[in-house]
Amino acid sequence: MSINIAIDGPSGAGKSTIAKMLARKMEYVYVDTGALYRSIALYMIRNGVDMQNSAEVAEKLSGVDIRLAYENGSQQVILCGENVSELIRTPEISMGASKVSAIPEVRSFLLDLQKDIAQKNNIIMDGRDIGTVVLPNADVKIFLTASAEKRAERRYKELHEKGDPSTYEEVLADINRRDYNDTHRETAPLKKAEGAVEIDTSELTLEQSAQAIAEAIEKRLKLKSAEKKQEPSARREMLDFSGIRPVTDPKKYSRVKLFFYTILRAIVTLVYKIKFKFVIVGKENIVQTGSVVIASNHRTDRDPIWGSLAVRTPCSYMAKEELFKGPKPFVALIKFMGAFPVERGSGDTGVIGTSIEKLQIGRNLMIFPEGTRSKDGKLGKGKTGVALIAALAQVPVVPMAICFKGEKPKFRQKIIIAYGKAIRPDELKISSSDLRQLKEVKKKIMGSIAELVDENVNKL
Repeated sequence: MSINIAIDGPSGAGKSTIAKMLARKMEYVYVDTGALYRSIALYMIRNGVDMQNSAEVAEKLSGVDIRLAYENGSQQVILCGENVSELIRTPEISMGASKVSAIPEVRSFLLDLQKDIAQKNNIIMDGRDIGTVVLPNADVKIFLTASAEKRAERRYKELHEKGDPSTYEEVLADINRRDYNDTHRETAPLKKAEGAVEIDTSELTLEQSAQAIAEAIEKRLKLKSAEKKQEPSARREMLDFSGIRPVTDPKKYSRVKLFFYTILRAIVTLVYKIKFKFVIVGKENIVQTGSVVIASNHRTDRDPIWGSLAVRTPCSYMAKEELFKGPKPFVALIKFMGAFPVERGSGDTGVIGTSIEKLQIGRNLMIFPEGTRSKDGKLGKGKTGVALIAALAQVPVVPMAICFKGEKPKFRQKIIIAYGKAIRPDELKISSSDLRQLKEVKKKIMGSIAELVDENVNKL
């Protein structure tokens, strides 16, 4: 499993320089997320796009191709086939990066790239929202800061050495503008992540700053290692399931709510059938009385909606915790649709209890055991959480597969939604939260999903 270290902080705090030093010393991959936003800013400037116009920026993203290459341990940024590593380090590009980074479509565009790198490598990643949004479960979180005057002094010296004519006053003004923009933007504003170690480098040299961060990282990693070495029985004692009971007598879902949901489902189904060619397979396998777990592979953000098109009773879904920190109208909408927050990897019994409560009131529960989306359609290993919920709730589990070609579905593309035969509760019973038993249940559920995927991808 990869180790992720997140370093956040304001512009000019020394994040990139120190992160590079530490990555080289620790033999980790260094990911400069700021370079990604700078590259988009450069692309927009070159194409005459008004970066104050978020709709225009979002429209142009389809033409952006960014890759990160590593040469002798150094990150190189390739924009549309051109190495722009040096071209993106100017004040004009800095301000442009601050503007485009406030646009939700831009952040979403780059998020998958950043997460993919983090999953595959031991990395040190720096930016503005790494510990809060990009890598909320990072092994170590650092918040690096310094006074605006000290940061401006460092940036001015750096630019002066490169022959840039900017004055100290201009650099300080730029720093203050970026600080304001970064901390006041609506999407993923700059702030210290929960559990992050704050280090002020105003009075520290570069070497002293790097040493302070290295010590903080070493301390946190040692603590993590000690926690992982706990005996399985000790870890199980931390999970108290004594108050969780099976769903023995679920309520019937409100007829009034069901009536309005049916109308909403019909409208949404019509919209998606116009946009895509939907083929729904195995409708007869859906338990239409409610209070079932629907376990599916994960391809897109729209999976919860697509998977519900043929299901008469509303579904509830687990959603990553950071979504509930967004704009209030959006939060209200996803709550209305049945979403509830979960912190990935937390092992929180409260989430399990909430899941079973949703089943008890008559709603279905849709779960994506892989946890993250698959870009190529191949089924991942899955996590034991789905097994634990299904086994404790003692309700049927309906396997589901969402199949289409490519990474993202295109207009009028064929999409198959397939439902498999329900797995009975008596096939899922476990005597404890023993990891071996949970893995067996998970294996049964993931195996059913895999069969559906294999069976239907050949029909595309």
